[in-house]
Amino acid sequence: MACGSCSNENAYKAIFMWYMTKQRGGAPPSPEELETCMYNKSPGAPDLTLMSFTGAFHGRTLGCLATTHSKAIHKLDIPSLDWPIAPFPQLKYPLEEHEAENRAEERRCLDQVHALFREYTSAGRPVCGVVVEPVQAEGGDNHASPEFFRELRAITKEKAGRPTRHRAAFLVDEVQTGVGVTGSWWAHDLWQLDDPPDIVTFAKKMLGGGYFHTEEFRANSGYRIFNTWLGEPSKLAMCEAVVKTVQEENLLENVRQAGSVLLDGLKHLQTKYPTQLENARGLGTFIAIDCKGGDAHRNKILTDLKRKGIQSGGCGERTIRCRPALIFQPHHAEMVVNAMDEVLAEQA
Repeated sequence: MACGSCSNENAYKAIFMWYMTKQRGGAPPSPEELETCMYNKSPGAPDLTLMSFTGAFHGRTLGCLATTHSKAIHKLDIPSLDWPIAPFPQLKYPLEEHEAENRAEERRCLDQVHALFREYTSAGRPVCGVVVEPVQAEGGDNHASPEFFRELRAITKEKAGRPTRHRAAFLVDEVQTGVGVTGSWWAHDLWQLDDPPDIVTFAKKMLGGGYFHTEEFRANSGYRIFNTWLGEPSKLAMCEAVVKTVQEENLLENVRQAGSVLLDGLKHLQTKYPTQLENARGLGTFIAIDCKGGDAHRNKILTDLKRKGIQSGGCGERTIRCRPALIFQPHHAEMVVNAMDEVLAEQA
């Protein structure tokens, strides 16, 4: 697969095929299903849904856009699908000073997940799966606690009064968070789930797109997911080289050490410049901080950092995000912090 959108789009297809296979009890599709699907009509093209979250970004292809909610410019003028959208937690920082408020915020969001399952199911539009990012990258580096994700996983596993065949799939989009940037190979490893995700999507750093899944999500016949060359051996060889390098050079530990220096430095800067910065947060080197002056202030900082040789980027409405390579060292983190210190002092 070519990109993250391809990975997610095909994973969505796998979820819908899995769901309908369960509804048929493993029987082959009926003649009516085979005929009506050619005209985009039920029962061959069933009215199924997939739940996503406010602030999410899962790609720009047609199905993925129905689950993307980070920027209006991505979605404007494109016909879409009426699928459920749950609120994603908006945590307050520092986390240790807002434990009760953040627990209440996550509970509010999980309650809405339950409510949307009931609403869409009662309307005859089953929710077949839930797709979520470990960190909402494009949406502003929004985090949630491991407990939130564990309960979300439990919701998809529990039957909530539904027959077993109505269980929902749990898809974790690791296109941006995967392959070591959080200090763990996969960000969802940090959740310590009792049951692993049903599907995990990846791309970018794996030098190709795709997803891995539990056995029950394997397509039951050929040509249902992908075709043409059906994969590229050279990409697998390159991916193997990436995995080997990360392991041999102990890059996950390097990410954890460099990330600690960078995050501590940003926390120091938000204390030093309290009228300019707040909410330093992150996992590994997947780190962000918010600008109190909004997007104009954020963009000015980014421009001034670039003049000092530091390439960074923005996300959300006012966030600066750091996305260094796995070979980013602790002394590089110090360089970034020092450069930002200079920029903020000049703007003070």
